[in-house]
Parts: sequence; C-alpha cells; structure tokens
Amino acid sequence: MTQEDGELDSLVRKRIRALRVAQGWSLEELATRAHLSQSSLSRIENGRRRLALDQLVTLARALDTTLDQLVETATDDVITSPMIDGAHGSMRWLVKGDLGMSVVRQRMTEPPPENPARMRAHPGREWLVVLSGTAILMLGHRRLRIETNQAAEFPTMMPHAIGAEGGPCEVLGIFDRDARRGHDRDGGGEVRGTPE
Repeated sequence: MTQEDGELDSLVRKRIRALRVAQGWSLEELATRAHLSQSSLSRIENGRRRLALDQLVTLARALDTTLDQLVETATDDVITSPMIDGAHGSMRWLVKGDLGMSVVRQRMTEPPPENPARMRAHPGREWLVVLSGTAILMLGHRRLRIETNQAAEFPTMMPHAIGAEGGPCEVLGIFDRDARRGHDRDGGGEVRGTPE
C-alpha cells in the first residue's frame, strides 16, 4: 500500500465515522442500516478491518451519500477566482461540485421592466440573496421586495425579472444547470435589471 493509498483509506474511515456522528447514529444503528455487525463497523472505522468495495457501497447508501463522495480525495484548487464581466457589472463563479451550477454576483441600478412581455421564463431554479440595497423580483403577476440579507428561491419556468429599487443593489445568485443555460441563451448568464 502506498502512502497515498493509506491516506485515502484513513480519509474514508474518518468520513464514515463523521457522517454517522452527524446523523446522530450509534455504531449499532449504522451497522443495522448497513447490514453489518456492530463489531465489523467499529473495526472499519478504527482501521482494524480492510475496506471492501461492497461494504463501502452499502455504507454509502446507509449514510445517504454516494461511493464517489465517500472516496473523493481533497483537491488543491479549493479557492476559485471569478470571471469578471465589467460591461454588465457581474462576477461569476462556477461551482465545481455540480457541473453546470454557477454563482453570480451582480450590481443592478435599473428597476425591473414594467412590461410583463419583457419577463423571461426558462427551465431551472434560481436562488438569490440581496447583499446591499433593495431588489424587486417580478415573479409572474407578483412584485416582491427583497431587502438586504433577504433571499428568494423560485422556479424559473415562472416568468421573472429582477431589478433595483431606490438606488443600486447587489445580488448574489445561484443558478442550477438549466437556469444557467436559460440565462446564457438570453444574454450572458447574469442577473440584470433590464430585463432581469
């Protein structure tokens, strides 16, 4: 066994224990869920029993995770730099753990469009939080006021637009893969005041 293999082995064992403890489960409870004996699970967690692939799959299911997440190694690229779009006043970060998901920071100065025909709809979900100022979210026939530190989450199949009220505002938005594609098709992937 190489040092790298030993480090992965140790990491997996620590994850199993940490996930069990986070669920508030005893050794007995996880062992029952994973169809293992309590002593076998204890030896797995403590490094006194070899990790077998079939047991890892069973443990991953019992812990409501995937085998990939259980054996994933730490990456060196923990810190990500944004892509900056100065023309639209936005920064965008891609979320590495979920390809297609992105985080966008946007400064808005314009109010949302008054004309409902300028609102967009596309597959996906969006989540946003107002970092400063006040934002107005037009969602279908509703006009929602979102203050600093408030958040909103909505399905993007609902016609929507967002803009500022009473001066500039900054918004941090998270777009799933479908919502990001919808924004990319409609003009650059960012949240903006006109039209959204």
